[in-house]
Amino acid sequence: MDILIKPTLKLFISFAILMVQYGNAERVPALFVFGDSLVDVGNNNFLNSIAKSNYFPYGIDFNMQPTGRFCNGKTFVDIIGEMLGVPYPSPFADPYTAGVKLLGGVNYASAAAGILDESGQHYGERYSLRQQVLNFETTLDQLRTMMGRDNLTSFLAKSIAILVFGSNDYINNYLMPSIYASSFNYNPTQFSNLLLNRYGPQLL
Repeated sequence: MDILIKPTLKLFISFAILMVQYGNAERVPALFVFGDSLVDVGNNNFLNSIAKSNYFPYGIDFNMQPTGRFCNGKTFVDIIGEMLGVPYPSPFADPYTAGVKLLGGVNYASAAAGILDESGQHYGERYSLRQQVLNFETTLDQLRTMMGRDNLTSFLAKSIAILVFGSNDYINNYLMPSIYASSFNYNPTQFSNLLLNRYGPQLL
């Protein structure tokens, strides 16, 4: 277990140091977060899904109440945001995430979501990677109206996007042969290549 934890911890610490150094050089105005339950801050609370964390003990160390985060307190994105002096990005699905609130960034992450649209579908509604990108485009339209095209370009150039994907494509797809056919249609190498081929274009 130590073999898996230590490289991950080192990677996180290195990333955090890099973000702080970058933030000191030129202030980061916003975080835009895409992903699954590891970084969901409440989007699924607004969806018809059984993948929710709106009950105790979730959030017990975060103002003593559930927040929609799938943990007892803050996510690693919250911690990075605090280090950069950026507000916690609000969940896209929250109807109050509009107007000036968008200037602090937006969280599009959705528990059970995967790179593939079908991953996690047995949990009900969720924003897959493809849908999260479409939701991001909706936010961009609103920001463009608020600040103009040139200012938006500058704003986005200083902002940070964080993407956390892939686990549900295995846990809630490939490794569930009783529900999904992916493990019958692809060997492990083929499936990983499928994910990369779907993931890559979305980054562009």
